[in-house]
Amino acid sequence: MRKVFIVEDDEVIATQVSKHLETWQMKTKVAQDFQNIIEEFNEFKPDIVLMDLKLPAYNGFYWCGEIRKLSQVPIVFVSSADENMNIVMAMNMGADDFISKPFDLQVLTAKLQAILRRSYGESISVHELEVKNVKLNLDDTSASVGDEKLELTKNEYLILKTLMEQAGKVVSRESIMEKLWGADEFVDDNTLTVNVTRIRKKLEAAGAEDFIATKRGLGYIVGE
Repeated sequence: MRKVFIVEDDEVIATQVSKHLETWQMKTKVAQDFQNIIEEFNEFKPDIVLMDLKLPAYNGFYWCGEIRKLSQVPIVFVSSADENMNIVMAMNMGADDFISKPFDLQVLTAKLQAILRRSYGESISVHELEVKNVKLNLDDTSASVGDEKLELTKNEYLILKTLMEQAGKVVSRESIMEKLWGADEFVDDNTLTVNVTRIRKKLEAAGAEDFIATKRGLGYIVGE
């Protein structure tokens, strides 16, 4: 399990990123003391660092330079200050990538996995997603709550996978339907409701109550 050190002072963004990466079997730590980033870095010993540019006390460039005095661990800047000069400076200071805010969590994950593969020369394969007490097996498309295994239909699996990949984030009904059945194919809106209801019943019977929450007028969310 690879370790990701998240140096981000926006608590909402940091929490969303942390929860999402943990569903992809990465261990995360969000920086708490922005005066002592190096101390937390040394204690956690991360495999990769996500670094915001604008931070309290010292900016990301400063901490990138301090980390580079100690380690060649991959550093990825994540910032809305994506002017060319900032990107060039980040790369010149030893950063491995620069991702602009706002960003898609799936794109962020893919980039981190690619950098980890390049840096450590290994294939990173994910066989399981885990959110709270629910696990989704990506090999046999089943789910489990504790020791109880739940068999899922193809659509139930795809819905649950879509939601768990974006844990902590509201996923619209439209995006789920498009992913399952395609943008050009007409599907009765009630079909999605029926499938979500079936998933809920299976999870609740196994002890995972209220795992999928409905955000009226917006969509669904897990891991809230």
